Amino acid sequence: MAPDELVAGTGGGRRAALALAALAVTVLTIYAIFSSGFGRVAPSAAPPAISTPAPPVPTEAVPDAVPDAVPDTVPGITVVADNFWLTYLPSGLTRTGGGAIAPEPGVEGGWARYASGAAFVEVQVERGTVAADWETYRERVSVAKPRKTTVRGRPALVGRHPGGGMVIAWLERTGTGAWIRVSDGLAHALVPLAASVRSPG
Repeated sequence: MAPDELVAGTGGGRRAALALAALAVTVLTIYAIFSSGFGRVAPSAAPPAISTPAPPVPTEAVPDAVPDAVPDTVPGITVVADNFWLTYLPSGLTRTGGGAIAPEPGVEGGWARYASGAAFVEVQVERGTVAADWETYRERVSVAKPRKTTVRGRPALVGRHPGGGMVIAWLERTGTGAWIRVSDGLAHALVPLAASVRSPG
């Protein structure tokens, strides 16, 4: 073999070796770049879930009619006055007052208060000419922002009590009227309380 051919062959081998080395470096560089995550678009993280609180239920949210029955979970009988009692009372309340109402011409009856801390339920039943009919009795009970409703089919008013809390007043029957007042925290109990009243004639 001629010396020139040896030199030419040697140069081609060097070039081939350099090309292979360059290819290997390129492949390794590309592999290193892609395995590092460079150039990839990171998946956007889902935004944190935002819990939107339910809008508060206004304390005036009393249905247009108080049903004839109360929930099955009634704790027993709570006497307010003769022939007038509740079969439902929110748990945790104890009787803190009550008795006969102050004497007035044409009015007799009783009242009771049940409380625990700031939570309270007041009930009053009034008999006599003051409750001769619904129009007469509704004038006696103070109800701010009154709204018409019914209690077990009887005409009633519900609204804010001037002294705070919610109140519902109705004519139980001719000659007997009643009202129930609850603290704002017990507004949800107003309907079950009114539905639980028992007052045999």
